[in-house]
Amino acid sequence: MTFELLGSDFFGYEDLLTEPEQTAILKLRAYLEKEVRPIANGCWDRAEFPTQVIKPLAELGMYSFGWESTKPFENSAVFRGFVALELARVDASVATFVGVQNGLAAGTLEACGSDEQRAEWIPRLASGEIVGAFGLTEPLSGSDAAQGLRTTATRNGDSWTLNGAKRWIGNATFSDVTIIWAKDTADNQVKGFIVPTDTAGYTATKIEGKISLRAVQNADIVLTDVIVPESLRLQNANSFKDTAKVLRATRAEVSWAAVGNAIGAYDAAVAYAHERVQFGKAIGGHQLVQDLLVKSLGNITASLGMVVRVSQLQDQGVQRDEHSALTKAYTTSRMRETVAWCRELFGGNGVALEYNVARHFADAEAIYSYEGTQEMNTLIVGRTITGQAAFV
Repeated sequence: MTFELLGSDFFGYEDLLTEPEQTAILKLRAYLEKEVRPIANGCWDRAEFPTQVIKPLAELGMYSFGWESTKPFENSAVFRGFVALELARVDASVATFVGVQNGLAAGTLEACGSDEQRAEWIPRLASGEIVGAFGLTEPLSGSDAAQGLRTTATRNGDSWTLNGAKRWIGNATFSDVTIIWAKDTADNQVKGFIVPTDTAGYTATKIEGKISLRAVQNADIVLTDVIVPESLRLQNANSFKDTAKVLRATRAEVSWAAVGNAIGAYDAAVAYAHERVQFGKAIGGHQLVQDLLVKSLGNITASLGMVVRVSQLQDQGVQRDEHSALTKAYTTSRMRETVAWCRELFGGNGVALEYNVARHFADAEAIYSYEGTQEMNTLIVGRTITGQAAFV
């Protein structure tokens, strides 16, 4: 297969990928176009996740690439970013599923699990045998999770008792295991636990009525005297700093997904500019339409430069929290602008799913908000600039 750059990759960043990486991207692109794009609007409209894609995505390596024990070939963080971009370019809900399964669930095990826990659980997640979720956010605790976590973990001999609630947990209506973060009642430090979802006292209820990422199955989780053996406590998660290791990497991948979602809207707008005729010619020949497209492409190109660089820093082992925070804050803001400009280009048709821009427009709101709000990421970077924390 011949690798062709995306039309939206104006500066050719995909040329940084190795031949095996480009081949993997082409296989993913072909699968998404054939199997996901035709059903994406319908699943979004019905608020249903297409579970039939889970195994094929596993076969394509979507949950395997980042982990030493499961990666099919040597690959870079830049490549894994382009994977997130490709997924979101077609369907941000599917991209979010992969981000939870791979980045949050498997990523937590990689960063915080013991050798035995990694060996047991990562291959099962990578193969799609089981579905994972990540339970950090709570009904009364989101941005202040480091201090405000209310879910508790109490040790009783060789087991732990978990009590509390979680909210907005992606994949959680059908996950087999959920990583639960809770405060140890003995030392008040945040600990992590691998919780099989069939454990007594664990319930997950789907959150209804969303206007964004509707196909993602977010849930409210309630934990009532949930007993977890010590063997399922993440052995290298002993404070919120360990949780932050996971979020640093996933925040960067969300930035890639933001760029992909913007590109999805831009691709639809470019196609429409060629097809739609007004005042006797295709609207792409009108100055104000070209202005919207150029501004959109500028945002995408600038954002691509940022996400590529932050992933290069990750590959070099020098990426810091403020790097991923600035990237997430910037790219999601530019995504928000871009999807609005692209939707505007469609006029009234822009609010109809069938024109393939409304979903990207709506999904931008969730991507803008999760994995660290705009405000929290701003404060992380502001602390670095000034040396002063301004979180409260």
